[in-house]
Amino acid sequence: MGGKEKKKLGLTTKIFIGLLVGLVVGVIFNLAIPHGYIRDTIFVEGIFYVIGNGFIRLMKMLVVPLVFCSLVCGASAIGDTKALGKVGGKTIGFYLCTTALAVTVAITVATIIRPGLGLDMASIEASEVTTAEATSAADTILNIIPENPVKSLADGTMLQIILFALIVGILLAKMGDRANLISNFVNQMNDLMMEMTLLVMNLAPIGVFCMIARTFSNLGFNAFLPLLKYMGSVVIGLALQCFVVYMVLLVVFTRLNPMVFLKKFFPVMAFAFSTSTSNATIPMNIDTLDEKIGVSRKIASFTIPLGATINMDGTSIMQGCAVVFAAQAYGMHLGLKGYLTVIATATLASIGTAGIPSVGLVTLSMVFTSVGIPVEAIGLIMGIDRILDMLRTAVNITGDAVCTTIVAAQNGDLDKEVFYRADVAGE
Repeated sequence: MGGKEKKKLGLTTKIFIGLLVGLVVGVIFNLAIPHGYIRDTIFVEGIFYVIGNGFIRLMKMLVVPLVFCSLVCGASAIGDTKALGKVGGKTIGFYLCTTALAVTVAITVATIIRPGLGLDMASIEASEVTTAEATSAADTILNIIPENPVKSLADGTMLQIILFALIVGILLAKMGDRANLISNFVNQMNDLMMEMTLLVMNLAPIGVFCMIARTFSNLGFNAFLPLLKYMGSVVIGLALQCFVVYMVLLVVFTRLNPMVFLKKFFPVMAFAFSTSTSNATIPMNIDTLDEKIGVSRKIASFTIPLGATINMDGTSIMQGCAVVFAAQAYGMHLGLKGYLTVIATATLASIGTAGIPSVGLVTLSMVFTSVGIPVEAIGLIMGIDRILDMLRTAVNITGDAVCTTIVAAQNGDLDKEVFYRADVAGE
């Protein structure tokens, strides 16, 4: 395990170096190297463009199989335990509500800070801005049901894939031993997709270097201020979600002291921050909730792995800010309908997001497409995303723990004596 953590931290450092070197190279290209065949055709629109966009394509390649397998596994895990049916329903309800709140917080913060203003995207990307066609509410609901699931998988129609995967997962659990072969296949396929994501992420430093170098070759240093504003929007959104939204929910539903909770839970947050993966934090999260917070282990061992699969509030905050940032940068106006679409899509996208580093970028393309923002805008966000990814993961696992504590309290599975006593012992 220790080796793995070191490797992940190594990757974070490499991506950060790729970002800084790309930024420096891009600014040098912009300011010091005159326009010409070698600068423009070979480097900027050749090497940088092909490698950077190649990396984005690899990320897109993962989306459909990753979401499908992760959701089937998550749904079959819920159905496994009949006794936890009620708990499962409550947990999923809470997870969806906190995710929708998270996107709303992000959009509000980003709308106030306006990170994308003053960024001339035309100089980066000459692609046409296509807007999503308007569809009626009835058609929107009908469009969630796939006529042909194979076609939905081939086209990458995410809402249809999510519905089909949930049905498959629930029925796999119901069939039990009769469907062992398929269950094992999907579980192994899920493991395979996790490995493939980690493999693709190993190429991230080079992809980030090329995307950032190309961006700043075309944009110059003026682009960095909006990026700092974008980072600020995400960080403020994460802080509000973690220290205001979660703590208010905790007080309202359990009457527990939020300061005690944060103090005890902080080591888990620090671990999540350093590894950037929700999945690696699962065992520590369950232990802390059981031994320090007083949540029954049977509840925690069910809701925490589920949360690592479907509850990605930190990721949703990044996606909300990214949408506002990109829309402002492209000069697009997203009305109320656009923002509601983003909230719905980001909430549903977070369900299918696996708990591994930077996977939020994989589903961001789906959120962008839902409101007609060019997917190329991810290239700009990608470079600084890894820095934010560590903070997002800490928020993601805190959300899982708060929801679990609330569900346990409502179910009579929370020992308040343990919650307060262990704190005194800890001091």
